Amino acid sequence: MWSVRRRLATAAVVVVVLAGGTVGLWFLFHPTISPTPGCVVAGPSSSDTGSTGVSSNFTLSPAQTDNAATIAGVGLRLGMPDHAVTVALATAMQESGLVNLTGGDRDSAGLFQQRPSQGWGTYAQITDPVYASTAFYDKLRAVPGWATLDVTAAAQAVQHSAAPDGYAQWESEARAMAIAFTGEAPAALSCHDLTIPAPSTSLINVANAELGTAVLSGQHDPARGWALASWLVGHAQRLGVDQVSFDGRTWTAASGTWSPAGPANGTLALHQVPAAAG
Repeated sequence: MWSVRRRLATAAVVVVVLAGGTVGLWFLFHPTISPTPGCVVAGPSSSDTGSTGVSSNFTLSPAQTDNAATIAGVGLRLGMPDHAVTVALATAMQESGLVNLTGGDRDSAGLFQQRPSQGWGTYAQITDPVYASTAFYDKLRAVPGWATLDVTAAAQAVQHSAAPDGYAQWESEARAMAIAFTGEAPAALSCHDLTIPAPSTSLINVANAELGTAVLSGQHDPARGWALASWLVGHAQRLGVDQVSFDGRTWTAASGTWSPAGPANGTLALHQVPAAAG
């Protein structure tokens, strides 16, 4: 009897050890997964879509959001209305997925897959998001009656795509992004789980190139203030911005959300990660 009990006890210990080893091996080969950085654009409300309720939010990578911020920022500099920004964003979603591609069909490249052979500019120019966005808006403005065209028709009038119906699938997402980046809705863009390094480029230079001004902090009307706030959040990683406040709400990279904070007095403020010493 004693030997039987000892054998059972030994077997139990072996099972425990094996179980522990199994758990250890699981953790060894399945390490904790870090949250994926991303950005969320609030879906347009019923007042924008004509439907009831609120549509689903849209998600973008930080790189896509950075490019969307550039496209929208250039639109603001050129005085383009929200419809033009929607058309531009839908076009870039269809043509490149909001990625500044180094190539494409034939000699196409960049966010809008523009072609040097078709008079869009040099390769270096069309792969510069600011130049490419400016060129797109200039072509759009030259289309007779473009402001009355729907997104697909306006985009096709500029792009002359072999797949003209492709732009329609991005209209809802592009409209939501345009609402955020033109300041039509407050706190409509947020980015989460970002690692914010020191700025990789000058905020002043980027703001002047895209927005036509580097005067960001201070008093703004609601639409302008929220447009600038969304632009800053969209460029947060590149510009080293870890906090943006406007009109009683604050976004931080640490929280990844907009929260009530500060006076609702129409003042925009931002904070950048300090550059490394030396």
